[in-house]
Amino acid sequence: MKVIFIEDVPDVALAGETKEVADGFGRNYLIPKKLAVLANSAASNIVEAQMKKVVQKRALAEAEMKELAEKLDGTEITLKARVGEKERLYGSVTGADIAEELGKSTGVTVDKRKIELAEPIRQLGSHDVTVRFTHEISAGVRVIVEAEQVAEEKPEKEEKKPKTRGRKKTKAPEAEAAEAEAVVEEAEARVEEAEAVVEEAEARVEEAEAVVEEAETKVEETEAEVKVEEAQEKETESGE
Repeated sequence: MKVIFIEDVPDVALAGETKEVADGFGRNYLIPKKLAVLANSAASNIVEAQMKKVVQKRALAEAEMKELAEKLDGTEITLKARVGEKERLYGSVTGADIAEELGKSTGVTVDKRKIELAEPIRQLGSHDVTVRFTHEISAGVRVIVEAEQVAEEKPEKEEKKPKTRGRKKTKAPEAEAAEAEAVVEEAEARVEEAEAVVEEAEARVEEAEAVVEEAETKVEETEAEVKVEEAQEKETESGE
C-alpha cells in the first residue's frame, strides 16, 4: 500500500513523504489515525500540495536552527554562585540560568527547555551542556561555575566576652542567615524546575491540539473534494 504521510511518524516517515507500507499498518493505524492518506485516492493531489508547503516551512526552520546551533557550538560561559562546604553550591544552576547567560553572551535567544540537564548543576567547575534544537540539530556549550566572592566587613574592635561554662556553642547569625538563604534558593530552583515541566507539558498539549485541528481541516477539505468529484461523475453518467 502506497500512502502520503500527513504527519510525522517517528522511525517511519516525515510529513509529505510518499512510502510503501504494510496494508495492515496503513488500514488499521495510519489512515484511521489521520496520519496518512492513500497515494491513489482522490485527495492525494490536494494533500501532496499542502505537504509540499509543510516541507518547505520545515526546511526553512531547520536552516535557521542549524545557523543558531553553529553560532552557539563551542561557546563558553561563566556563572557565579555562592558556595558552601566541599564546593557545593548553596542553590543550583538551572537551564533558565544557562539560557539567560547565553542570551547575554551571544545575543541568541534560547528556550530554557532546549537546555539538556539531567539535574541542576550544584558543583563548582566546568560542565559540558547540550542545547538540543531538534533530534539531529544540537550545540555543545561549556558552563563554568565559579565561586562568588563575598566581601566581608571586619569589625574595628571586638570586645572580649567572658567565657561561659556549660553552654553549647550556637551558630553565628550570619551563618544561620546564609543557611536560610540557601534553603530558599534551593526551593526556588525546584519551583523553577516544576514550572519548566508544566510549561513543556502545556506546549506539547498545544502542539497536539494544533496537529489534530490541522488534520481535521485537511480531512474535511479532502472529503469536500471527493464529494464534488462524485457529484461531477454522477452528472456525467446521467448526461450520457
